[in-house]
Parts: sequence; structure tokens; C-alpha cells
Amino acid sequence: MADNATLLETGPRGPGLGGKRRDGARELPERLALLFPETATGAAGRQRAARVAVQFALVCAGAAALLLRVGGIPAWDVTYAEDNGVFLVDGLVRPWHLLVPYNGYLELGPRLIGQVIASFLPIADVSAAYAVTGALISAASGLFLYHASAGYARARWARALLGGALVLLPVAPLEIIDSGVNSPWYVLAALFFAVLWRPRSRAGMLAAALVACYASSSEIIAFTYAPLLLIRLIALPRVREHAVTAGWLLGLLLQLPVVALSYAQHKQRLGALSAPGQAMAFYCHNVVLRALGWHLSVWLKAAAGYNGATAIVGAALALAAGWAFVAGDRQVRLFATLALVTGFAQVAFEATVAQGTIFQPPTPSFMAAARYSTVPVVLIAATGIVAVDSHVRRRPLPGEGPVPGARAAALPGVRPLVAVGLLACVLGFGWVTDFRYASQRSHAGHWLPYAQDLVAACTRHPAGDVTLNAWGGHQFTVPCTRIRR
Repeated sequence: MADNATLLETGPRGPGLGGKRRDGARELPERLALLFPETATGAAGRQRAARVAVQFALVCAGAAALLLRVGGIPAWDVTYAEDNGVFLVDGLVRPWHLLVPYNGYLELGPRLIGQVIASFLPIADVSAAYAVTGALISAASGLFLYHASAGYARARWARALLGGALVLLPVAPLEIIDSGVNSPWYVLAALFFAVLWRPRSRAGMLAAALVACYASSSEIIAFTYAPLLLIRLIALPRVREHAVTAGWLLGLLLQLPVVALSYAQHKQRLGALSAPGQAMAFYCHNVVLRALGWHLSVWLKAAAGYNGATAIVGAALALAAGWAFVAGDRQVRLFATLALVTGFAQVAFEATVAQGTIFQPPTPSFMAAARYSTVPVVLIAATGIVAVDSHVRRRPLPGEGPVPGARAAALPGVRPLVAVGLLACVLGFGWVTDFRYASQRSHAGHWLPYAQDLVAACTRHPAGDVTLNAWGGHQFTVPCTRIRR
């Protein structure tokens, strides 16, 4: 018979006895907390200063690599899409009007970049400023991934691969690279890891909050992270764990009045919606087919047709995902599920509300809405990296000591070496073949002659006006006093 004092103190433990159970409501946050592993605190003093210097150098190196990835007209001599035609022109026509809708929602980050460039830089330097700013934001997002993924990718080489997967994203030169307007897509990929990260330092919390705010105030699609943030709130109820939540909410609060204004002006984004089958086809053709490399997808399509090429790549990804779920531990399976579901959900929503875009046929230098592939492709790569990292930690590479607490492995060092080699080959193939190529962004032409014409007109008539070409064939008249020379 159980001791009465023990029962009074702890309650009965068996099923049906009416006591507190380990799998009750109080245990739910503990289980969910597995999704948000804690990471070690960083270095201090001189070591911290040295690490900051190294990381600054890495961001600069990553930005330089991104600038070199654009073929044809150099990235620093061309402005892409809305960078000039919307945000720069707006910055010159109505200075510092930032909470303004475009395409149905707020794009605060790109608009702020355009406003700063319009206000403080010579017009001839605009294209270079846009390219460098976009490259720096992208490279910094890659560095953020390195830190924010530490709870899932423990090895430095794995986190470095993850940062590289963003900086060397194969489909990036098609649309998002080296621009202000599409810089939020790099940050949206970083936001997934910001939601899972538990930084111990104030600097880490601030970085997570800034990433979340930049993403949610610049792309309305950031609302799809709401389920993950709700899970985080349940699992980690302490206020200090929610810097990322605060940043995300701030961005969405800025979005709400702007979205309401766009509806009042009848300029909302929502219109004809795609059917579920169309959205699924878009995901298969624009994400699955392109996940291992842009040029590889073009070559496979030429050899096996659209659906055949998609089936080939899809089968390879399914095998890799199956291995991750079977061979990985619980944390790997949780991460893979979250990553793949989040990527699919974002693309499904984007494809549903962008019916007119998804039917545009791709060419060797163009894929409609290539930006929509950014987050899911990065998360597919991240799933592979996290799974291989976990496998290696349980089965050390040759020359490495056993991992404390890891189970004994048959043929230690051989299987992880094969896994790392396959991962490096799969990712590296797309990074090498897609490092540099020309895309539709070259169609905008050189920026410098256009800027020089504006400067010459204002030099002849300093008190006069000039006409600026805006997006959609529109033109606006701006006083020469607003054109910096």
C-alpha cells in the first residue's frame, strides 16, 4: 500500500487515480520548449572584440561575393525594378513619407533605403548604393543564420554551410540579389531561425528583434510565422524570451494602418485567387525543381521535360528527407517538420494570391516570382545540414573523439564522412554552377547615363525641374533642388 504521506504530498501517479500526471497541461510547455534549444553565451573582452572584427570582415566578404554574382551589367550600374521606379522616385517626390502603401501593404525597409539614398547621395551613385546596401543586408542575414542556428546545427562547419546556403542561394540572381526592394526576402529566411533562437545576450535579442521588425514591416507574408511565435509564447512564457516576438508585432502594427489605407483606396493586393492545384504546381515547379540549382533545373527540364525534371529532383529530395526522419533524432525530426511545412505554407499562400504571376513561363534567365522560392529553398538546405550535423555528432568523423552521451556507432567515421561528402557535393554543385549568371535585371540598362542626363539638365537650369521615369510607364516632375550632384 502506498504511503499516505507520500500520496498527500505528490498525489497518485498511476492512470485513473485522479492525481497530477506528467503528460498534463503543465508538461506541454516543457515539450514545446524542445523546439527552442538554448545556446551557449558568447565570448567576452578582447576575444569578443576580435570576433566582432572577424564577423565584420566576413559580412564584407559575403557582400563582395554577392556583388560579383550578377552577370551582364554590373550590379552597381543598374537599379532593379521598384528600387528606382517606386522608392527612389517617391523619396524625391514626397520626402520622408514612409508609411505609404505599395501593392497593398507596407514595404518599410525598401522605402527607407530609397528615402535615405534620395536624400543624401548624389544621383550618379544611386545604383551602387542600392547594390551595396542589398548585398550587405543579405550577407548580414547569412551571418545571423550562423548564430541563430546554433541550437540545431552545433558544429561550426554546419552553421557556416547554412550561412553560405543563403549567400550563395542558386535562384538569387534571378530577382532578389543586390537590391533594396528584395532584401526583405533574405531577412524572411533569417526570421525562421530568429523565431527558434534563444539568445542569451542583449545583442542577440536586439538582432532577433531587428530581423523580425524588418521582415514584418517590409513583407506582409511574415504573418505566416504567427503559429511558430504562438508556440514560442506557450513554451517560453518569460518576457525576456520574446524580443523576436516584439519586433515581429511592431512590424505588423506598422502594416495594419497601411493595409487598411490600401483597401480604402481600392488598391489592395488580393484579387483573383489561384486554385489549390495551381498553388501546388507552382510549389513543385518553382521550389522543388529549383532546390538543387537553377542551371541544373534548366538542364534537367531540357532532358526530361517540366514534370519529368520535377519528379527527378522531387524523388531525390524525398529520399533525403526520409533519411533525415529515419536516421535523425527527435530534434532533427521536429526541425525538418517545421522547416518544410513553413516553406510550403508560405509558397502556397503567395501562389494563391498571385494568380497572374504564377502562370508566366520561365526562361533560362527569368522565373516569375523567383523571390517566393527563397525561404523554402533555404529551409530545404537547412534541413539537410541539420540532419547531417546531428548524424556526425552521433558518429564522429575520423580523428574526432566520441561525443559525450552519444550511442556507440558501428564503423565510426565512415558513415558521417559519406554524409558530409554527399551534402557538400549536393549544395556545392548548385553554388558553383549558379555562382554568376545574367538575368532579367540587365534589361533595365545602365544607370550612369540616365543619371548623367539628369545632372546635366539640372546644371543647365538649377532652378528648373526634371522628369523622372517611374514604374509602370509613369513620369513625375521633380525640382532640381532635390537632385543631389
